[in-house]
Amino acid sequence: MAGERVLLINTNRMRPVVAPLGLDYVAQALEGSGFRVEILDLAFAENTEEAISGYFQKNSVGAVAVTLRNIDDSYYASQDSFLPQVKEVIKSVRARTDGPIIMGGVGFSLMPCEIMEYCGVDFGIKGEGEEALPLLLQHIFNGEEFSGIPGLVFSTPKGLQLNPPRYLNLKRFSLSRRGAIDNLRYFLEGGMAGFESKRGCDRKCVYCADPVSKGRKIRLRPPKDVADELENLLKQGIDHFHTCDSEFNIPEGHALAICQEIIGRGLGDKIRWYAYCSPVPFSEELALLMRRAGCVGIDFGVDHGNDGMLRRLGRDFTSRDVREIANRCRRYSFSFMFDLLLGGPGETRETLKETVELMKGLDPSRIGVSFGVRLYRGTALGRQVLREGVTSANRNLRGRIEGNKDFLEPIFYVSAELGEGAEDYVKDLIGGDKRFFFAAKGEIEGNYNYNENSTLVQAIKKGYRGAFWDILRRLEEGTGL
Repeated sequence: MAGERVLLINTNRMRPVVAPLGLDYVAQALEGSGFRVEILDLAFAENTEEAISGYFQKNSVGAVAVTLRNIDDSYYASQDSFLPQVKEVIKSVRARTDGPIIMGGVGFSLMPCEIMEYCGVDFGIKGEGEEALPLLLQHIFNGEEFSGIPGLVFSTPKGLQLNPPRYLNLKRFSLSRRGAIDNLRYFLEGGMAGFESKRGCDRKCVYCADPVSKGRKIRLRPPKDVADELENLLKQGIDHFHTCDSEFNIPEGHALAICQEIIGRGLGDKIRWYAYCSPVPFSEELALLMRRAGCVGIDFGVDHGNDGMLRRLGRDFTSRDVREIANRCRRYSFSFMFDLLLGGPGETRETLKETVELMKGLDPSRIGVSFGVRLYRGTALGRQVLREGVTSANRNLRGRIEGNKDFLEPIFYVSAELGEGAEDYVKDLIGGDKRFFFAAKGEIEGNYNYNENSTLVQAIKKGYRGAFWDILRRLEEGTGL
């Protein structure tokens, strides 16, 4: 087993490019277990078929692991599924190697059995791969029984079996090295690097897939390991970052400790970073320390401005909290965005109007508008829709409905109470306000959807850095790099 060569393939071809953070972490774990790791990064390939063919003409491997970050762009206006192109990648790989093909990643973990069956791979791993993948490979290469491996999806005579995942204790597992992928190239072509301060989410949002794919228990990384990671990336020439946590400020005490570690090392003046945050908790102390630690922008998942809608979406804050964080962000000179999720259960034209008017009055730097709620089976809203029936008779459903009961293809909840023409109604409410990122069908280019966004690609080539929404803001406002 020692020294077996394993190929990791990144299938994410979104533009601007987004570094495969999980692949970087998993490669580190594989190397620590004695495997020889190579990476075929299709994000930079002009032609995927030629890249795959070129690799296997020169190399042979014992196994191939394919990562799937997203199953689609989760955007109602485009409804672009990534699974067909991933299936073609796997078909091409299958034609060139007899080794086992394994799938994993955040996107795969949403629907592991369905995606494994669709793509035709040998094994899958739901959840984290740092422990499970080395263990699976050891058992495969040694000819050992593998049914007890956590999170493993595999075939049995009775069909696919999914073992319960076992999530890492991040206090005992360092993720700081970050040397397996070409992080500098991703920075130069993608404008930032991602990092995690924790994994898992214990929130009760009715629509969110993060607890499904990452686990419902929050597991914290030691602040020292997070700061080590940032320092290692800074040494590679990278100085703009974005958290990949569900919500950086939950729990707030851990976020404070991360900031204190960054400040204590003198990194706050050397790096600039952005964070996803919940509207609560966001205290004066946290705002101050985040700013001192180099944070310049925050994306708050506020979802809505109507308190009834917030309750129905499973959120634990109110519109009053949203007002308070807007004032706090201005006091500490943060660039900040409020992300909205419109069209959920109980949405009416009155609640839409209330929310858009509130956003205009609060004046965040930008407002992201997602119309339609992408459905996933493991969420409360997904289960509700399954009970109601996934048919064209269900007036709350839009997208690919018939024959899509597993939600593998893009399918969206849009409240039937909105009636026809709801997208146009939202567009009229916004009224051309440049602070809003919103696109109806056929109006994708240059707006909020980050997939194949040539405006962003060109801006990053010119030297713009940071969160994509903030780059678009600076472009529109003409405030420079």
